[in-house]
Amino acid sequence: MLLPDMPLHDPFVVADDTSRTYHLYTSNDPSVSGVEGVGTMVYRSRDLREWQRPVVVFLAGEQTGIWASDGGWAPEVHPWDGRYYLFTTLHDENSPLPVPPPNRWGTPFQLANHLRGTVTAVSDSLLGPFTVVDPAGPTPPAHLMTLDGTLYVDPSGQPWMVYAHEWLQTVDGTMEAVRLAPDLSRTVGDPVFLFKASDASWLGEQIPAGVPAQLPPYITDGPQLYRTPDGSLLMLWSTYEKNTVGPDGNISGGYVQTYAVSESGELTGPWEQQRPLVRDDSGHGMLFRTFEGELMMILHRPFDNARGKLYEMRLDGHELRVLRQRTDLDGGG
Repeated sequence: MLLPDMPLHDPFVVADDTSRTYHLYTSNDPSVSGVEGVGTMVYRSRDLREWQRPVVVFLAGEQTGIWASDGGWAPEVHPWDGRYYLFTTLHDENSPLPVPPPNRWGTPFQLANHLRGTVTAVSDSLLGPFTVVDPAGPTPPAHLMTLDGTLYVDPSGQPWMVYAHEWLQTVDGTMEAVRLAPDLSRTVGDPVFLFKASDASWLGEQIPAGVPAQLPPYITDGPQLYRTPDGSLLMLWSTYEKNTVGPDGNISGGYVQTYAVSESGELTGPWEQQRPLVRDDSGHGMLFRTFEGELMMILHRPFDNARGKLYEMRLDGHELRVLRQRTDLDGGG
């Protein structure tokens, strides 16, 4: 298969040195995997151009006592302590969460929300099957509506889950982090606030002067952490840029891939927001290195009926730059 033919939302690549094979994880799509159910599938390739048909590695419905069986979003696989850990987001619309008080910025909350969060599952193989560690609930605190959890290991060896706290609950979406137990089975301590979506000052700069600011949606989505050679910490993340005013006066915008920098190298920041890397309804990207050592970013575009797009990247200190889209691999568009 070629990337233009592969349904691919929230892509995540593991470049496995042992097999010299790229493993590309995404939500299960029965039309290509041939397997029904909410879960995770993986494509495999030796050259990032030609891919094997996907194999299903996780199905929520096969997990005994699982708390939710909808979603299956944003799967990631991370090696840890000799095993492989899958993070993927599930939700249950039939389990409403209590209406929270006004958020920390005094904004009143009026929107419905329900149980949603990232689960952790484990396997001895990149090809699964993955078994959920705790079927009773998501890994982040269950009273928070969260998604897109990713693994970050700090310089002391402490594992963290970094996740997006839904704008449906916070109005101004946030990025937060929580410490994990050594076996990634549970959280330790309270979540730590990292930044909020509206910290990206460019979000509404294309809206004409005089148009009243509208708060929602300020969305945080798709975090991924990357350590630079100069010791800074980057976080790739996505949001919706406010750049269009409709005839009814409502403001809308497109999905964008952006990033933030913690020059201190600390997860707690302070985080400085950078200009978007890719617009055009693109996002939920992640960085990886090819077997030849090239720094690459993969993301999906468009948001609906998404396909994977590959970009050759360069780091200048802690400044991340797009060198070119690899249209020879992803077919362009």
